[in-house]
Amino acid sequence: MTGTSKAAFLIATLGGLGRLTAMPGTVASAVAFLPALVMPITAWMVLAVAVLGTWASHRCALDMGRDDPGEIVIDEVAGLWVALALTPQALALPALFLFRVIDILKPFPVNAAERLPGGVGIMADDVVGGLLTAALLLGLRWLFIQGGLARLIGA
Repeated sequence: MTGTSKAAFLIATLGGLGRLTAMPGTVASAVAFLPALVMPITAWMVLAVAVLGTWASHRCALDMGRDDPGEIVIDEVAGLWVALALTPQALALPALFLFRVIDILKPFPVNAAERLPGGVGIMADDVVGGLLTAALLLGLRWLFIQGGLARLIGA
């Protein structure tokens, strides 16, 4: 393995974490959640992980000879961090759980993003999943906590 391939593997698998369990996406999401407990996830952090993850996952998938190897888990970090960056801290735990449900079920438009080629497709479905997670949580918060439902029905 060349130096570039090794670096891509370490980034794409979170230092090999993606190979340690039968549930790599869930474990990687839990690990990605930990920084949110002590600091806000910023747009710059999301952008850095998304760009680096796209390169690393593309390179790693090519080296493995598979389209979207399960060991590649940097996409879970990017997707969850999108959701966490867009939602208030109070919704962090619901964001983690809803993101995992969306990532497993892959509803539209998540499944459409997954069909993009290479590292872009590997990363895009989770980024779209993070956007969907944030949209659903913020929508539910508006409806049921911020009085949106009452406004809609005219109460």
